[in-house]
Amino acid sequence: MAFRRMLLQVTCTVVVMLSEIAAVAVARQLAKPNCQHQCGDVEIPYPFGTTEDCYLNNHYFINCSDSSGRSQALAGSLTATNISIDGEIEILMFIGKQCFNSSGALWFRNKPWINYPYFTISNTKNKFVTVGCDTYAYLYAFRNNERFTIGCMSICQSPKNVVNGSCSGIGCCQVDIPTGLKDFTLDARSYNNHTNVSDFNPCSFGFVAKQDEFNFSTSYLDSLQENETYPMVLDWAIGNEKCETARNKPDFVCGGNSECYDPKNGDGYRCKCKEGYEGNPYLHDGCQDINECQVRKRACKAPAKCTNIEGSFTCTCPDGYEGDGNINGTGCNPKASGSHAKIIIIALIAISIGLIVLFVGGSSLYCGLKRRKLFKLKEKFFQQNGGLFLQQKLSNDRTSMQTVKIFKAEELEKATNNYDESRVLGQGSYGTVYRGVLPDNKLVAIKKSKFCDQSQIEQFINEVIVLTQINHRNVVKLLGCCLETEVPLLVYEFITNGTLSKHIHDKVLSSSLSWEKRLKIATDTAGALAYMHFSASIPIIHRDVKPANILLDDNYSAKVSDFGTSRLVPLDQTQLTTLVQGTLGYLDPEYFHSSQLTEKSDVYSFGVVVAELLTGKKALSFDGPEIDRNLAMYFSSAVKEDRLHQILEVHLVSDGNINYGIDEVANLVKRCLSVRGEDRPTMKEVAMELDRLRSMEKHQFGKANLCTEETDYCVTTPAVHCFNIGVDDGCSSTSTTVGYEVSMRTQVLKPLDDGR
Repeated sequence: MAFRRMLLQVTCTVVVMLSEIAAVAVARQLAKPNCQHQCGDVEIPYPFGTTEDCYLNNHYFINCSDSSGRSQALAGSLTATNISIDGEIEILMFIGKQCFNSSGALWFRNKPWINYPYFTISNTKNKFVTVGCDTYAYLYAFRNNERFTIGCMSICQSPKNVVNGSCSGIGCCQVDIPTGLKDFTLDARSYNNHTNVSDFNPCSFGFVAKQDEFNFSTSYLDSLQENETYPMVLDWAIGNEKCETARNKPDFVCGGNSECYDPKNGDGYRCKCKEGYEGNPYLHDGCQDINECQVRKRACKAPAKCTNIEGSFTCTCPDGYEGDGNINGTGCNPKASGSHAKIIIIALIAISIGLIVLFVGGSSLYCGLKRRKLFKLKEKFFQQNGGLFLQQKLSNDRTSMQTVKIFKAEELEKATNNYDESRVLGQGSYGTVYRGVLPDNKLVAIKKSKFCDQSQIEQFINEVIVLTQINHRNVVKLLGCCLETEVPLLVYEFITNGTLSKHIHDKVLSSSLSWEKRLKIATDTAGALAYMHFSASIPIIHRDVKPANILLDDNYSAKVSDFGTSRLVPLDQTQLTTLVQGTLGYLDPEYFHSSQLTEKSDVYSFGVVVAELLTGKKALSFDGPEIDRNLAMYFSSAVKEDRLHQILEVHLVSDGNINYGIDEVANLVKRCLSVRGEDRPTMKEVAMELDRLRSMEKHQFGKANLCTEETDYCVTTPAVHCFNIGVDDGCSSTSTTVGYEVSMRTQVLKPLDDGR
């Protein structure tokens, strides 16, 4: 009898174990039935597959072998190391390289690429990385069916300044990857063929790296050339249509007990099992019910009984108990009756009164502590944001021409409706600019950083100090700042008409930008820079003059903005030795090579701006012959060869504005773009010459209908245009597609490229 009872218990146990194993097997069935579910160590979930009829279409085919016959998952020519049913595939992506020997001769170059229409670079799991001491690299891609480019630059003279684990621009730099990038190409390049650094860094490297897999080491400057690949993550989805459209089509793949959702990164749609189910939602019956009573450690609160139902579970209290039985609910409590109920009611009333008294006293104490904590927190932020240093600077600087108002955090929160998204004027890598309305109904622009580190605090304080030295109608006014928030805030006058960059490169806006308006903008800008160089109490070098930093009001009066990288020049000095900062295309070549900053550096940048005004072209453009890619060289060559009228903006030519005035301005710009600073005119000479030419233009055409009154403004983020061209590198068998971003910044940037 005892033996039969033991045999029955064993049989029941085996049945339960087999049912659990079967349930797990069903839940973990990720491949299509009768299809290979694993390749080496990589699990292959449908819609991916290794053989015909096992994958959705050719874009999801995994070749489970390599040339040696080993089991290795290959997506095209790339090795896949993990495929997630949640829409991610990890691969080993080739590294973009350009290597030179000690004499500067190129001996290796490749530009790897990926062209999968349903795969998108993961913007949350990857970084774009450039490694080298004479290096700049690009990542060309498509975004919303338009060409798109990001880039990064890294320059150093020796290994002594390169730090392990630091990728901030010395030996290594990295940038975030925008959403929606597809069909990308990597291109690493060098400025001087590594001739000065070849003994410790013969190559330039550019690659996309999985964030938690990359930690920069100084040894990479030499040893990374031995690596062919680096781990990265791609996001995948089904097709290129969103759920709303796809679910009404016959080829919709989301199976039973699943739901469709649109991915945040890329096109197409994805599937996921509904709550209470698990498995592969891309299979017809891939999502199976979860037995919460077995899977969850405590689905119900004792002594409630758990009962599994389709997609969920229920908890039932036994006789003599009441409640919902849920672990997060009331649970199961003994039923009360008679005198017990009265006692419980009296006890509850007493407890309630005690809790009310305790609550009132505690609330008063809490409010007092909260006010004290808030006061200390504001004090901490004030010191953290350099408030004491700023106060010291302003009190010691008796030459300051205007007083900076210190705004309260609550005042700016109210002005921006608690920083509502509808108030956003522009966004950049380091922060956001909001439109605000002060209590007196005055419109302002409020700049708020995304995060704050020591370098940004220094730039923030520098911008405040510089702007206190300036009182000029063509320089954007700093009204005040706020230091008692987690990140510092700057408050500027509101300019209504956006950036000069937008007006030059937007076809509709450019057509309304007449020659008289363009000459006025150039004259206003030159006057502001001349004032900074020669009339400010302490001379100021702007260091980042470009159309994105010049704002226009409704009367097309120019306002120079963004002084985060500007420098005050002591009266006894004519030049400063600084870390090179600025924007490629506008950067003074003499300053770039010598690190000697002078007021002639602004003259060069101003020359590029006026060349843009005259031609409508960007400072850097890679969609033409190499000799025409740099606007400064292209413009100077055209003026020298008497080809100016061939490169002028079409609108200027069609309006009959070809006249002596344009020729004189062009010759002045050519002098500003001289390679040697000593050959350039001063900003004062430029301003006087433009004033003279503008007076002549007014006399010739009548008084121009251009107001000079200052008005408010609105900040808009300048559009970014990218161009791709096919290039044969000649050094590698890898077929590539190459693109360039026309506005590429050096690694040391200002906090926010918003064009205040």
